[in-house]
Amino acid sequence: MATSEMGKVVVGIVIIVIGVVIINGKTWDTSPIPGIDFKWSRTVVMIGFVLAMFPVIKSFFLTPLKEAIDSRNADLEKTFTDAEDLRNQMKALERKYKVDLLAAEASAREQIQAQVREAQALRQTLMTEAAQKADVLLKQAQDQIEQEKIRAINEIRTSVVDLTFQAVEKVIGENLNDARNRQLVEDFIAGVQVAR
Repeated sequence: MATSEMGKVVVGIVIIVIGVVIINGKTWDTSPIPGIDFKWSRTVVMIGFVLAMFPVIKSFFLTPLKEAIDSRNADLEKTFTDAEDLRNQMKALERKYKVDLLAAEASAREQIQAQVREAQALRQTLMTEAAQKADVLLKQAQDQIEQEKIRAINEIRTSVVDLTFQAVEKVIGENLNDARNRQLVEDFIAGVQVAR
């Protein structure tokens, strides 16, 4: 106990002794207020007892109780501080999550747009290739038609020459099958324009 508390205990003991002396001496036992049972000796003893016991009560009960309450308050303050820190961390994580989510959505949109552009480019490439192949096939078909036409014209010329010789042979009655006559007829037919 501290020195001031020891002083209070000593004062309390002194007052108790004075009260006991008063009780034994039976002085001051009269009540100052008529009708009320008041004894000065008992009052002095009780005051001394309270003064003597207060430092003991304070030392054994009030100080540990105050320390327990202070400790509990400190724990509660720490708990509230920790809760506030966790709340702030959760808010920060929520903000980060929202930013990450927006970035992921933007990235996904960009990837989708890139895929759409790639698909359109592929479509355009396929359309161009198909058009080129169609042009090649058309050119081949036109060339083949032109070759067939030339072959048909040549066959017709040959048939006309043969028919002409047969007709002339019948009209003249001689064989005109020699090479010179054939050349003359072919030159004549080549000079005639065929209607196309």
